[in-house]
Amino acid sequence: MADATVAMSGWERALIAAEKVKERLRRATKALDDAGVPYAVAGGNAVAEWVARADEGAVRNTRDVDLLVRRADLAAARSALEAAGFVYHQVLDLDMFIDGPQGRPSEAVHILFAGEKVRPECEHASPDLDESERAADFQVTKLPALVRMKLIAWRDKDRTHLRDMIGVGLLDATWPARFPPPLGERLQQLVDDPNG
Repeated sequence: MADATVAMSGWERALIAAEKVKERLRRATKALDDAGVPYAVAGGNAVAEWVARADEGAVRNTRDVDLLVRRADLAAARSALEAAGFVYHQVLDLDMFIDGPQGRPSEAVHILFAGEKVRPECEHASPDLDESERAADFQVTKLPALVRMKLIAWRDKDRTHLRDMIGVGLLDATWPARFPPPLGERLQQLVDDPNG
């Protein structure tokens, strides 16, 4: 008899993978909420939260969970997340919690430190937790702070997330002026030519 996962279509497997990310997000944020550890959802899940508010059909799936946490709260976050079944790892100076002993770093809960640069060469630091708000199920990075994070990182997936936000009308021609150089210029490029 064939393995059930092999028998599934790629589409079915993609749906299951997306649901696993959502479940991981819910479990991690509930653990932090229950323990009283301040955090904010960032990355692709924060983009999905904001895009869904404008057009739920435009939401893009993501593979991992990114959380902003204050460095001083890492020990408390670790206790809460480990109690929820996550396993702490540090890979290439990135603090993360894989989903159980067999979990993969690509599908982990990645920790970004609030108020600190993600990498030394970054122009600006990540937002602090006061730049977040409560969504229905978790604390999420506010839109201007999220856009700033995407402009700082400026990887292909960050530009794609910014294009998604432009596409649903969350960002427009007034937004580039809100950011210092070179961040404003980066956003202006995408506003001027979202397909470029």
